[in-house]
Amino acid sequence: MRLHVAVKTGLTGLVLLLVCTAAVAAEKVSLIKIDGAIGPATASYISRSIDEARAQNAQCLIIQLNTPGGLLDSTQTIVQSFLGSTVPVVVYVAPTGATATSAGCFITVAATVAAMAPATTIGAAHPVTLGGNPTGSEQKLDDTMKQKLENFSVSYIEAIAARRHRNVDWAKSAVKESASISAEKALELKVIDLIAVDLTELLKQLNGRVIDGKTLKTAGAEVSEIKMSASEHVFQRLWRPEVMFILMLIAIYGIIGELTTPGAILPGVVGAIALVLVLYLAAILPVNVTGLALIALALMLFIFDVYAPTHGVLTVGGIISFLI
Repeated sequence: MRLHVAVKTGLTGLVLLLVCTAAVAAEKVSLIKIDGAIGPATASYISRSIDEARAQNAQCLIIQLNTPGGLLDSTQTIVQSFLGSTVPVVVYVAPTGATATSAGCFITVAATVAAMAPATTIGAAHPVTLGGNPTGSEQKLDDTMKQKLENFSVSYIEAIAARRHRNVDWAKSAVKESASISAEKALELKVIDLIAVDLTELLKQLNGRVIDGKTLKTAGAEVSEIKMSASEHVFQRLWRPEVMFILMLIAIYGIIGELTTPGAILPGVVGAIALVLVLYLAAILPVNVTGLALIALALMLFIFDVYAPTHGVLTVGGIISFLI
C-alpha cells in the first residue's frame, strides 16, 4: 500500500515537472504594430525588431500593418531587411478596415508570409512625388523623371513578387495601374498566403508551415510585443508632409534670422535643429548620422554658451538637441 502511494506521488510529481518544463519552454512569437506612414523611423523600428526577434529565438516576427504609404527609400530599407532576415517575417494587414497601399503593398509582398484580415485592402502602389510640376521646358524633364521612377518601381515590385513566389502580373498592375483589391481577392490571386480574423487565428494558421526548412510552432505560442523606443515614436509622429514643411520653414527663417541679426542666437539654434530633423525625415541623413549630428550640435552649443553671454539659450538648445 505504501509502495503504491509512493509510486503515485512520484508519477504526479513527474507530470507536474513535465508540465512546468513545457510551460517554461513555450515557443515565442514577436509582434510589432505599424499604424501610419512609412518613414525612416519605421524602417529603423522594423530593423531593430528583426534583430530582437532573432535574439529572442522567436518562431517569427509578426508585423501588424495599416499604412497609406510612405517614402520609397524607407520602403527599400524595410524590404532589404525582410529578404536578409533569418527570422520569418509575417506581415498581417489588420485590423478590419486597415489598408496596405503604396509602400504598404511593397512591404506586404516582400514578407515571408503575407496575411490579411477580412475587409482590408492592398494595392495602389503607383509612385508619386511631392511638390508642384514645373512648366515650360522643364515639364519634359519632369515627365522623364516620373517615367524613370515608375519603371524602377515596376521592376522592383516584380523582383520582390518573383522572389516570394507571388502573383507578379498583379504586383506590376498595382504600380502601373494603381490596382487595389480586397483581402479575399488577394488570396484568390495568390497575392497573399492567408486570411485570418484575428491574431489568435493567424497563429493557428501559421502553425506547421515550413519556411526555409523550419517548421513553425506558433499554436499557443507566447506573443511578445516589441514597442517603439521614445525617439522612434517621436519621429514616427513627426513624419508627416505638413510637419516637414513647417520644420523646413523654421530652418530657413531661423538661419535667415541669425544671418540678418547676428548675435540673436535663438533663431540660429532653432533653425539648426530643425534643419537636421528635416534632413532625417526626408531620408537624406540616416539615423546614425542624424544622431551624431545632433550630439555634435549639442556639444557645440554647450561650448559656445561658456564663452558667449546668451543667458542659457545655447544650453537649452544643446539639451534639446541632445535629447532628440
